[in-house]
Amino acid sequence: MEYAWLSLVPFLIVIALSIWLKEILPGLVLGLLAGSFIVKAELLGGLQQVLNYVLETLADDTNMKIIVFLYLFGGLVGMMKISGGIKGFSEWVGKKVKSERGLLSIIWLSLPFTFMMPMFRIMMIGPVIKSLMEKTELSKQKVGFTMDVSTASTIVLLPAGTAFTGFMLSLVESGIERNHLDLYPYQIYLSSIPFNFFAIVMLFLGLISTFRKSKKQSRAKKQKAAAEEHPYHGIGLKQELEEVKAQPWHLIVPLFFLLGLSMFLLWQDGTEKGGNTVFQSFAKADATFVMLLAVFLTLVITFLFYSIRRVPLKETLYHFYDGGNQMMQAIILLILVWALSLSAEDIGFSDFISLTLGNVLPASLVPAIIFLLGSAVGYFIGSSWGTWGLFMPLGMTLAVASGASIPLTVGAVFASGAFGAMTSPLGDTTITTASILEMPVVEYARYKLTFTAVGCAAAAILYVAAGLLLN
Repeated sequence: MEYAWLSLVPFLIVIALSIWLKEILPGLVLGLLAGSFIVKAELLGGLQQVLNYVLETLADDTNMKIIVFLYLFGGLVGMMKISGGIKGFSEWVGKKVKSERGLLSIIWLSLPFTFMMPMFRIMMIGPVIKSLMEKTELSKQKVGFTMDVSTASTIVLLPAGTAFTGFMLSLVESGIERNHLDLYPYQIYLSSIPFNFFAIVMLFLGLISTFRKSKKQSRAKKQKAAAEEHPYHGIGLKQELEEVKAQPWHLIVPLFFLLGLSMFLLWQDGTEKGGNTVFQSFAKADATFVMLLAVFLTLVITFLFYSIRRVPLKETLYHFYDGGNQMMQAIILLILVWALSLSAEDIGFSDFISLTLGNVLPASLVPAIIFLLGSAVGYFIGSSWGTWGLFMPLGMTLAVASGASIPLTVGAVFASGAFGAMTSPLGDTTITTASILEMPVVEYARYKLTFTAVGCAAAAILYVAAGLLLN
């Protein structure tokens, strides 16, 4: 196509505005508008094209499964929060802490009960960890880093049961369909997990930091950090946690069913489609539908369980809706990313990439380049979801055009988003952790950068080495 280069314009607009405004949604809207007007260069026709792309996105069966899954998952998290499950677990753990190293270890040991969603984990364990810190002289920054690295670097590596799984899988599936590949989305997704080098390196750095002797924080520094924080930070969260009755089984039971049902249904669906082993079954299963079914069944069981346990139905329903509504930002972002990809494809994005960059970039360097570019953009926008949505279409198209390893490139895209969310001062986890532990956000982000920069450099080297070995 003669004007296929224009397919880059929507993505450039999104990246530029995200860096400038430090928000991704305005850039996505303007990028979608630009792409639609390039397709139909007239006022009314362009606006109609925007709606057509959005409606086409919503009409897609797989997309709707993802949207419903995210809303229901958010509702389940809201129910577990108000029922006191996390609070009960946290109070039980608090009685076991005997030392500074024990406190940091508790952060890691809480993962099996709080891994479903980063914000959920930070908001639930943060206040409890803060109260336990009063018995020690640990640096708030070190405690915060341990919380963040155990959260962001672990959740992104888990293949099921998290709020990330459906979104990540949908991006892989979309890339496979866009490039007309005869591959199983879940198999590619699973194969990409060992290639998320940044998350893996950060896990090692986080564990080393946990068990390394730390410098103690002076009383003067504590008072200075507290004085710089707004006095109202975290008040709503504190009040909610104080009023909720501790009930650890209200977390353990739903979590047990969610994980168990996810694994069983993946195996069952894949077996019915011809899988002979567990891995083959997982690869052939319709993971999107299975995860939706698992969370739906878990919700039904949880409603019944909470009713038997005499949790007020009115409160359960209210926080189900509230939890689901908290996922609306992610859902809107998803819809806009999907619609933007449709507009770019209509302009000729895949053809342009194949005929230009695909013939210029060495296949062995594609994953490393995608990782570094994605990490830079991810740092400025502070959103793993936004970074993945922007770079997965580019990464998979480049991989196909150049002959680079698809699982390695997919892993590089996911690693770049993990770097941005972990490092950026605009990241949700950074802001939330800093607020709960009463630290200046920018100062805390700089502290984390000393670790994540090492992780980024190590990951880039690993991508170059892996690219040379696999191509």
